[in-house]
Amino acid sequence: MNKLHTIDTALTEMLGIRYPIIMAPMFLVSNAAMVIEAGNAGATGSIPALNYRTDKDFRAALTQIREHSKGPIGINLIANKSNIKLQEQLRTCVEMHVDYIITSLGSPEEIIKACKPEGIKVFCDVVDEKFAKKVEDLGADALIAVNSGAGGHAGPMPSDVLIPRLLNACSIPVINAGEVGKGEHLLKVIERGACGASIGSLFIATYEAEVSQEYKQACVDYGAKDIVLTNKISGTPCTVINTPYVQKIGTQQNWLEVMLAKNKSLKKYVKMLTFYKGMKAVENAAFSATYKTVWCAGPTIEHVHAIRPVREIIQTLVNEYEEALKAKVMAEVNAS
Repeated sequence: MNKLHTIDTALTEMLGIRYPIIMAPMFLVSNAAMVIEAGNAGATGSIPALNYRTDKDFRAALTQIREHSKGPIGINLIANKSNIKLQEQLRTCVEMHVDYIITSLGSPEEIIKACKPEGIKVFCDVVDEKFAKKVEDLGADALIAVNSGAGGHAGPMPSDVLIPRLLNACSIPVINAGEVGKGEHLLKVIERGACGASIGSLFIATYEAEVSQEYKQACVDYGAKDIVLTNKISGTPCTVINTPYVQKIGTQQNWLEVMLAKNKSLKKYVKMLTFYKGMKAVENAAFSATYKTVWCAGPTIEHVHAIRPVREIIQTLVNEYEEALKAKVMAEVNAS
């Protein structure tokens, strides 16, 4: 392929990367090899700290990435009380001096306080301007605008509504999450004011991902119409592929689960149990062939047509972005 141009935005400036693309942190999917390839392709990759069972494994992965990647390292931390490993994970991130942290599902106050003195950037998942303003006041470096087209825990608003609202309410950069499956989609969100995009589902069906061949092939075979929201996995609506097994168990918690989750003295433990059971189901399906197929993915699998290398997907996105930008410029010239 021809040498690709750099796309300059606030995100590329903050992280020192060529393209404003974050390979989003995906539970069980993201790994060191994927982050290395993303970094060496001019983008950046991130991993959920929860993908590692032990702190030793987590540190070994960070060391491996540092040794083999030219790009920055991103780590996703779950900030709410369901993550009993948060203190240890945060300490490791600071000691290993990762480049940026993406916070999800809870207040990032403790994370920001620990990272700011070390120069570690903190990007916070938000779905509305109310929470965005809160994290800005806490010192977040950027917002991850999780829109209704995102995979995993999607937000309620499309990007064309959410991005302008966040830009109007806050003064820190906004990174889009969701709806970007092609380079022209990346151009659209940047034109709306985002400084880049966090992209996940496109990278499930990659050579470097260590999930099962069945999971990867499902991302090729299924499309946007096959994505449904379920609250049976983590207690919070999460996008999954609507496999026969998902259809069988349903996507809504039963009356007992709902009742227990509302009980003031029990809800903390119910949420933790729901999260644990859901994640075990996802883990079992991710790494082995099973009829209990609960595969997390977003609507952008519509644009996945083959299992490919991470580097090739990034190059394709950037090529498509440049082609879309050239076509837009030509249309404006012809119209003038």
